[in-house]
Amino acid sequence: MLRWALSFFVIAIIAGIFGFGGLAAGATEIAKILFYLFLILFVISLITGGFRKKKRFFD
Repeated sequence: MLRWALSFFVIAIIAGIFGFGGLAAGATEIAKILFYLFLILFVISLITGGFRKKKRFFD
């Protein structure tokens, strides 16, 4: 998902350089949404992973 956010960010930068304002704004918004979604899912996975019992190798 982070890869998609970075892809849309690059598209937004290229579109901004060439003057495509509407396309750049749309790609920027999509990249922001995907990036924040990635962060939320990452934090949730850290929290849920912290509550699991860790198995010991010799038990």
